[in-house]
Amino acid sequence: MSPVPQIQYRQEHASFRIDADLGQYQIKQPRPTQEIRQVAAQMDIKQPKGDLDIDQSKAWDALGKANNLEVMQRIYSQAKDIALQGIGRRVEEGNRMAQIKNPGNAFAEIAQNIRVSFPEMKFEGEASYDNVDIHYTAGKPDIQVQEGGAEITAQVNPPEINYERGKFDFQMLSYAKIEFTPPQLDTRL
Repeated sequence: MSPVPQIQYRQEHASFRIDADLGQYQIKQPRPTQEIRQVAAQMDIKQPKGDLDIDQSKAWDALGKANNLEVMQRIYSQAKDIALQGIGRRVEEGNRMAQIKNPGNAFAEIAQNIRVSFPEMKFEGEASYDNVDIHYTAGKPDIQVQEGGAEITAQVNPPEINYERGKFDFQMLSYAKIEFTPPQLDTRL
């Protein structure tokens, strides 16, 4: 028996070369844009004038210059006592004149002491260091405050992204191939 012819083949794989670098990202994030405006506080102050009341009627009264109604009231209230004192003095003088036996001339002495005068009437008020009353009412301040503050406007800026491709170099060194070698056949008969 003769050997079975066989087909032979030879295979070569393809060969290539790749030279590649990764790409690069460049990312920048700008800060947000801010605008800040300071609003000042408003203050409104109103100070009304105070009230000063001075009552010096007691001082004028102590100087004898009170109003007429008060002076007349004082004179009226003292008149009875002064009249009684005058009557008492006249009674005393009459009694002296009635005693003729006494040495001296009672009529002459009484006549010598007669003066046309008015008895002292006290028509002024009491003198005191505290005769002037002073009363002060302070005006209350009106303070209105309107708060200020800060107005902040912020705008976010988007990120800036740049991508730079990397290098890619492909080179085919040899292609894949298959070689078939047929068997040798004996073609003789």
